[in-house]
Amino acid sequence: MRTLSSILLFFCTHSLIAQVSKSPTDFGYRQLQLSCKSDLVDVIIASKNGEEEKPKPLFLFCQGSLPMPAIVYDETEATSPFPFSTDLITEKFHLVYICKPGIPAIAKASEVKPDFTYVDSTGNFPTNYLQRNYLDYYADRNTEIIKQLQKMNWVSKNQVVVAGHSEGATIAAKLALKNKSVTHLIFASGNPMGRIMSMIERSRKFENDSTNLAENDFSYWEYLLDENEKKDSIDPYAKTDYSFSIPPMDYLKKLKIPVLITYGSIDYSTAFNDYFRVWCAQNKKSNIEFKSYVGLEHNYFGTDSNGKADYNQFNWDKVATDWYDWILGK
Repeated sequence: MRTLSSILLFFCTHSLIAQVSKSPTDFGYRQLQLSCKSDLVDVIIASKNGEEEKPKPLFLFCQGSLPMPAIVYDETEATSPFPFSTDLITEKFHLVYICKPGIPAIAKASEVKPDFTYVDSTGNFPTNYLQRNYLDYYADRNTEIIKQLQKMNWVSKNQVVVAGHSEGATIAAKLALKNKSVTHLIFASGNPMGRIMSMIERSRKFENDSTNLAENDFSYWEYLLDENEKKDSIDPYAKTDYSFSIPPMDYLKKLKIPVLITYGSIDYSTAFNDYFRVWCAQNKKSNIEFKSYVGLEHNYFGTDSNGKADYNQFNWDKVATDWYDWILGK
């Protein structure tokens, strides 16, 4: 099993927590349960200590794929919902994390798999999660949650920043297009050409003459297209992958608000972000800015001599600082 300590490094929890509990409040967060249609949605909020009730704008962070609890803990340590130090954002914002549907906000390390995903008693991802794990659900749900949060006295309505990483970048882009209250968008380590292109690009890197990795991806895409045309399709994974394969570039092109696109130069999606940057320059799309991080991978880590992520080369705080400075116009 991958140790909690190795996950902590990824999620930027630098200090050990001597006493653990089953409530996010024991880790310095607020937890709300808000209604969205027939669902109760867990929302976790990080605020500057002592300024929890001070009116500030919202900064929503949309996480990447997989059904992981926001916080996983054992007797001595706990992960954070955010991959960067919250202090970098909470000076000016209330930082918001909306939990995955059907997944507990917090869980013991013994209750999750080695990759920290949560499964039910059958060993599978929960049905409630699978039925809701697609793009439009997240965009609509997050829009409703923002609307409800903006009714609260501690939320300033003059600004809403939405940042998404990986799968979350696509969610953030669709959300920004749907929700007119969003004033700034950060599209981080996403693929503007969609998930299927990331899958194909990954396969191209590892295939050889004796494999058909990319061809398998093309076949899978044809399957997704067929499933999407069926009204009675029962494959939730097909609905998920199809929805995230529609190029988010289609959403980004329509936006008029300030957009920042960040990515590591050795990510699988780099070529597509570079292409979109060329397109934006050619079409004078001046509201979209780009920042690439040379030598960094999908999660902004450096790599070792074998090309694998080196978790000692942590750069999330630098990335979040760059986000913050961009919002403030520095």
